[in-house]
Amino acid sequence: MRKSLFFLILVVLFVQNAFSQVKVIFDTDLGGDADDLGALAMLNHFVDRKECDLLAVMCWSTEKYAVEAISAVNTFYGHPDIPVAVRKDPPYEDSTCYSKAIALKFPHSVNYDNAPEATFLYRKILANSGNKSIKIVAVGPLKNIENLLKSGPDDNSSLTGKELVRKKVKEFVIMGGQFPEGKDEWNFNGNMPGVTRYVIENIPVPVIFSGFELGNAIKTGAVFNDLDQHTPLYTGFLYFSGHAGWMRHSYIPGRISNNSTFDQTAVLYAIRKGTRLYWEKVNGGKCVADDHGGNTWVKQKKSKHSYLKLTFAPELMANELENFMLGQF
Repeated sequence: MRKSLFFLILVVLFVQNAFSQVKVIFDTDLGGDADDLGALAMLNHFVDRKECDLLAVMCWSTEKYAVEAISAVNTFYGHPDIPVAVRKDPPYEDSTCYSKAIALKFPHSVNYDNAPEATFLYRKILANSGNKSIKIVAVGPLKNIENLLKSGPDDNSSLTGKELVRKKVKEFVIMGGQFPEGKDEWNFNGNMPGVTRYVIENIPVPVIFSGFELGNAIKTGAVFNDLDQHTPLYTGFLYFSGHAGWMRHSYIPGRISNNSTFDQTAVLYAIRKGTRLYWEKVNGGKCVADDHGGNTWVKQKKSKHSYLKLTFAPELMANELENFMLGQF
């Protein structure tokens, strides 16, 4: 009797965990700013805790080693089978990116050449998912999202990309823009005029924005100086500290510097929300984007847009996010 009851409890807990996991597709421009690396580490830890089902990582960047670095990070954390796809524009190499440092140091199985094309994998995953079951977390420029929304029927689905998103996606969480107003923000620009405006005007499901001003107030990274050097976090953050143009003024050779913490906020909201704990969610308006990285929050009663406003002290938020990146929670 006791064994049967114990087995029943295990089954109930398993079912609860299976259905409580947040199903996520993560769209990133990993390699330029270390916040993408921290966000990907967080997602892997959430996978371990059964809080997240990471369905795929979509790479916006076509920097040669970006896909390899994503595969290496997932492999390091014990999840080598998470699919990785990439935007198939011509690849290039950039010595300021930390991707190569990770790719050369850690095992991986995916590279630019053998990775599937991002739009194809988006459509495949969405077509095979339950209705309103997926959150898309986009923490880089939005070209992959534009390509998805503009895509037509294929072997995966007879629906257009916009119809697939409407049917299958529960929510978009976008790190980008500045609120209530800003200009020339990288994720809303990406040297791709008009992309952000098109995406924001055409996403047919609720969108939550975590803006530049939120992550800019939160500084993390220096704590990683105490990490084992044979970890992606240490390798990536150290390389980033010494090579990113905006970090060189604070760089001490051989030491990781604190950096703004943008993408990690979007991941934390997507998985745990934290409304009324970490931030408030501002409603009652819509984000209007221009063609060159600027945006304005316009009051509007009926809108599917919201943005996050930090209410937690930035120093405490930094400690929280560092623990999430380290898996110490």
